Amino acid sequence: MRTSTVTIEELRESRRVVITRAEAAAALGVDPRTVTIAIESGSIPSVRLGRRVVIPRERFLRLFDPDAD
Repeated sequence: MRTSTVTIEELRESRRVVITRAEAAAALGVDPRTVTIAIESGSIPSVRLGRRVVIPRERFLRLFDPDAD
């Protein structure tokens, strides 16, 4: 998956468990620093794996699902 052209639809079709901050930023059309701030505030779910922070793909996508609870 190319980071610069990632879309929400591509993330929905992906089988990956997690995405990076850069991929989330590309899909949302925002700066990666904006995603970092959202992670720190708890607006975007994340998991720390050692020194790396990743975003659970399914939980991220549910943020933009109009049918989600």
